[in-house]
Amino acid sequence: MTSAPSGENTMRAISQDALGGPDVLRMTEVPRPAPLPTEVLVRVHAAGVNPVDWKTRQGGGMAAVLGDPPFTVGWDVSGVVEEVGFGVHTLAVGDEVYGMPWFPREAAAYAEYVTAPSRHFARKPALLDHEHAAAVPLAALTAWQTLVDTAQVTAGQRVLIHAAAGGVGHFAVQFAKYLGAHVIGTASAAKHDWLRGLGADELVDYTSVRFEEVVSEADVVIDLVGDDKDDTSTRSLGTLRSGGLLIAVPSGVAPELVDTARQLGLQACGFLVEPDGAALTRIAELIDEGVVKAEVEDVLPLEHAAEAHRRGEAGHTRGKLVLRVSG
Repeated sequence: MTSAPSGENTMRAISQDALGGPDVLRMTEVPRPAPLPTEVLVRVHAAGVNPVDWKTRQGGGMAAVLGDPPFTVGWDVSGVVEEVGFGVHTLAVGDEVYGMPWFPREAAAYAEYVTAPSRHFARKPALLDHEHAAAVPLAALTAWQTLVDTAQVTAGQRVLIHAAAGGVGHFAVQFAKYLGAHVIGTASAAKHDWLRGLGADELVDYTSVRFEEVVSEADVVIDLVGDDKDDTSTRSLGTLRSGGLLIAVPSGVAPELVDTARQLGLQACGFLVEPDGAALTRIAELIDEGVVKAEVEDVLPLEHAAEAHRRGEAGHTRGKLVLRVSG
């Protein structure tokens, strides 16, 4: 059963007073925000859970941007516009919207209400409920911006996607296929059939084979694992053709890796996602057209945010975990 929203001037939110493990997350009562000009107030129905959330909670991720606790993590939201500020003409009260507001600044998505510029949101996919829509923004925008804006993938190119079954990965597989690429993914064997259904052409079980031994002549590598885990970025250079591009998402690329790539006739860069209402509008269209699906492994109530973090940090989730806030 979902708890009702708090009083008119306050709201429930998950906050933390210190950096640390999942147990630092606690339910609090905080002032309800009000929209400034060009902003909207959104009543949050669901909030997506992403790796950057628990990394920030621990002191990594965007903790340096947010500053010292207390703060509220979370950037993925789906909900309903409750109030619009002066100058807002693209959205109206009652619109169902989704978005990734303010990233990398604090959005405080683990709460009953958020405010942000109206263009940080888009109308949510009509085919999705709020729980599934909340799973989309950060992960899908990361996949879209790496493939479309950064790599500018075109039909016929070979794209290798690490952690293809994860939140970003399963969108990257679908977008790369939509763009006409030959899609190669790394994932455990148990997820291969599902990923083939999303459009993957080749799959590598990273638990039983070194991917650089079986993948070659890739035009683009979307590395969603990073060098912190088994030198994945460095090893990925061996899968690229001359002139190929490695985009390392979780921890960027060290200057030494950029130099090594250059010496090999390759390119390597880091990446950080940005709010993009226009891209979310296009992504919503692809979802409503049946081209793209959003996978949600489980939905937990807001008060179970700590448990969602524990499960997410343990890894091996298929798609996304989501918090139900109100409804």
